[in-house]
Amino acid sequence: MQVNTSRQDELQREVPKSETLARLYKYMLRYKRTLAAVLALVLVTLGVTLVTPLLIEQAVDVYVAEGNRRGLLLLGAAGLILFLIFMAGTRGRMLLMEGVTNRVLETIRQELYTHIQTLSFHFFDSRPTGKILARVVGDVNSLKEMYSDSVTKLLPDLLTVTGVAVIMLAKNWKLALAALLTLPFMAAGMFLIQTKAHRLWQIYRKKNSNLNAFIHENFSGIRIVQSFAAEKEAMKEFNECNEAFRTSFIDAVRVADLFSALVEITWGAGGFLLYFIGIRVIGADQVGVGTFMAFSTYLGMFWSPVRNLASFYNKIITNLSAAERIFDIMDTPAQITDQPGAYPLPRVRGEVSFSNVSFAYTDEPERLVLKDVSFTAKPGETIALVGPTGAGKTTIVNLISRFYDVTSGEIRIDGHELRQVTLESLRRQMGVMTQDTFLFTGTIRENICYGRPDATKEEMIAAAKAVNAHDFIMELEQGYDTVVSERGGQLSIGQRQLLAFARTMVSDPRILILDEATSSIDSHTELLVQEGIQKLLENRTSFVIAHRLSTIRGADRIFYIDRQGILEAGSHQELMEKKGAYYRLYQSSRQEA
Repeated sequence: MQVNTSRQDELQREVPKSETLARLYKYMLRYKRTLAAVLALVLVTLGVTLVTPLLIEQAVDVYVAEGNRRGLLLLGAAGLILFLIFMAGTRGRMLLMEGVTNRVLETIRQELYTHIQTLSFHFFDSRPTGKILARVVGDVNSLKEMYSDSVTKLLPDLLTVTGVAVIMLAKNWKLALAALLTLPFMAAGMFLIQTKAHRLWQIYRKKNSNLNAFIHENFSGIRIVQSFAAEKEAMKEFNECNEAFRTSFIDAVRVADLFSALVEITWGAGGFLLYFIGIRVIGADQVGVGTFMAFSTYLGMFWSPVRNLASFYNKIITNLSAAERIFDIMDTPAQITDQPGAYPLPRVRGEVSFSNVSFAYTDEPERLVLKDVSFTAKPGETIALVGPTGAGKTTIVNLISRFYDVTSGEIRIDGHELRQVTLESLRRQMGVMTQDTFLFTGTIRENICYGRPDATKEEMIAAAKAVNAHDFIMELEQGYDTVVSERGGQLSIGQRQLLAFARTMVSDPRILILDEATSSIDSHTELLVQEGIQKLLENRTSFVIAHRLSTIRGADRIFYIDRQGILEAGSHQELMEKKGAYYRLYQSSRQEA
């Protein structure tokens, strides 16, 4: 299985920019009424903006020329009213758009998180958790300004540019063409800049993801770092990731900044051409002073939104790479899903049967981990799986939980083929306990009842007592209300594992899977746990993987897994009498003990 590390850039499929943008803006269409209100306010403020230069022209060419003070006062009062309308409209549209933007980002993040939850173990095993976090948090947040500016700035600026151009052409088409002569050059320059900038922003996002992955991984394993006094080595790697992140950002910004420079140059050139052509070509006597002042104002009104549009375009290019990364995960197909027509699995007795099951990971289809494995576990039977590391023991129990789908063959529970029943109904009837003693940050009560929030206090305590966790819990200052972190806080590894046992037991599973579940518990505690487990395993089918062979001697059957399948099967006594692979493994473990 190929694994991406914090030092490797993620691979990402190329998607047309137009497709990504169309997909982004579909989210906004869910709020059509609010957007319509925003657009109405935009039109009001735009009308005020376009009328203002005409008022200036009227004031200079008519009222000032005629010495009409009363007209100037009335015009000033009208201008003040229009200014207040403009301020109110601008404030209103910003508030409305802010609400839409936050709801859209919330929707995208929810859809992304929901989809990630459906992805298989292979997805999580093949990349650092920090890189997934970077997409769910950082990449989604980076879309905020792009969304909020789309209506409050993009539409007003587009309409302003269009309106100003129409007015300028209507008033004097020669002056208008002179002022707008540099636009084609600006458009060509922006196309060249965005092509380079987009690629650099993609690199920046990947370096940011690498940095997030390294930090998450390093802090998750901080005990190992400090235990081996590897702080200097970790700092060196951090500096390398941080430097790559900084360099990629600077490279992207340097190119992106050319947008502003390009607009400023073309704006200045446009202003020069306006006056040059107006005075030298058309003739100063052919154009009124008021018209020149109006055109000067309109020129600023034209190029200012053009600059804003260039800035917004730059913002799109900057954040488009984030959207591509988000949709890249959303488009990652969930390998384990409910098939069409899947039905809820009824409460089972616990018969599990494998029929010619073969399995290979999707990225290594030619390498079979299991080949033509067949067996049937009877309801209430305890099956122990032993064998060398990598032989396929954990793969077998993962297939029972349908964390992976078989490559060929069938797995049935009480005659129901696993792919024909819903995942939720299947996993609700299974209890999976691994050597990973992960606890969620919260109270002990919340951790034990995680898989079954509606469990009563009595059921929770009964589960804790069954695995001998109740006594040490009650010795804690807050008892079951003691808050623990994901690393367990003040709890020992053995105590954390006992809590994980209780969490599994309280869900009352019909099928129980114990994958090296007692590996972190001392021998004395393990005896206490085994005593409690025997009571809870009554009438439950269980699959047990354990490195301590002494703990599985009482299993109904023991499967020795090797060479892509079951090499030997039988009770402890039967396998010892065979003096085969299991016998040699057992003797070796006794000598080590």
